[in-house]
Amino acid sequence: MGKRIGAGKRGRSPGRTAVLLGAGALVTGMLAGCGSSGGLKINVYYAPEDSFQKVVDNCNAAANGKYEIVYNKLQRGADDQRLQMARRLAAGDTAMDVLGLDVTWVSEFAEAGWVEEWKDQNKTAATEGVLQGPLETATYNGKLYAATKNTNVQLLWYDDRITPTPPKTWDEMIAKSKELKAQGKPYSIVFTGAQYEGLVVFYNTLVESMGGHILSDDGKSVVLDDGAVKALALLKQIASSGITDPSLTNSKEDDVRQTFQRGDAAFELNWPFVYASYAKEKPQDVSHFKWAVYPEAQAGTPAKTTIGGYDLGVSSLSQHKPEAFEAALCLRNAENQKFSAINDGVPPTIESVYHNDTPLDPSKPASADNPNMALKYPMRDSIIDAIKDSAVRPLTPAYQNMSTVMSKVLSPPGEIDPKATADKLREQLNDALQSKGVIP
Repeated sequence: MGKRIGAGKRGRSPGRTAVLLGAGALVTGMLAGCGSSGGLKINVYYAPEDSFQKVVDNCNAAANGKYEIVYNKLQRGADDQRLQMARRLAAGDTAMDVLGLDVTWVSEFAEAGWVEEWKDQNKTAATEGVLQGPLETATYNGKLYAATKNTNVQLLWYDDRITPTPPKTWDEMIAKSKELKAQGKPYSIVFTGAQYEGLVVFYNTLVESMGGHILSDDGKSVVLDDGAVKALALLKQIASSGITDPSLTNSKEDDVRQTFQRGDAAFELNWPFVYASYAKEKPQDVSHFKWAVYPEAQAGTPAKTTIGGYDLGVSSLSQHKPEAFEAALCLRNAENQKFSAINDGVPPTIESVYHNDTPLDPSKPASADNPNMALKYPMRDSIIDAIKDSAVRPLTPAYQNMSTVMSKVLSPPGEIDPKATADKLREQLNDALQSKGVIP
């Protein structure tokens, strides 16, 4: 999740979105998306990101007057971002050109016919050097529907004064947590246990790490196999063994970060944004803030950690598709991915960027005021390792419905009954795939 991972869970099916927008609101939205008069405007709809306007400025300079990219900043909440774009697209809005899509939305937008397939030279440029996990998030039914902009993956964070060596497996971490508790030391394992997308991400990681499946590979039927049931058992064990923080069922990403940073936990499972926060708020202790890849659910088998991030799609209603593809490619090229990674903490999808240690101002040496990837991402090797063994969330147009179901059924995790919960998930996920029984 990091800064922007994970869509909200009150999703609407594409067939129902058109009725949500009145005629007056539609006209207002279209006019707002057109930009000022004069010259070709390429409207980009993207989540709030502090330095993204600078990326847009860089690409406008590169376009040299061919067009002007206009950054239309979406709402901060992922639910609101998705709904605004879905409503306007369903209503036939031609003012949208490039769409910032959470990785869980690509399948839905592709199935609805709202984004163009990437082909030929555009596809080659969009896929060159991209890590396989992020690339999978931009693909639906074997076709590429978006260009990856940034990714994200959770790591295990710990304090080497409490735990000199990180545990390699969940069994080791649970045992160590109990040992620390008996010694009166910080012992909690903190993670996103609230009833929202963060809990779904956590469960999906356990399922994939157990070799299990929630859906079939084509995303059209519910599987919830033995690995998924084992993941339910592990989730219950973690949540009910007295080794989690009392606020588990209310914990989201920043709650988890703050609990660990206060010294109230031994192990934190969270996105890399926590490192920058720790370095800023506790600089005297940051040398003890360490990281490792996610613990193994099955000893000897690397964890498959669920990734997040954002992709860029080209609206099928855009009246300037060639320029929109060109603009999208610029916004997520290697140099701009590095800029965004350093300035906004969004990990790149292009592997070579992680090893590019040229500082932002190449005329000056790297420093805290002129950082490079090594300074901002000391954990970069672990990020790459985790991404190379990563998992994606189920690729289905009904993901928002699924997420709503799973977060509700899995909460609170300490009360899970593996077999009964699996049966309930199968039943409700079957309905979710058909967009049944989910409040819009």
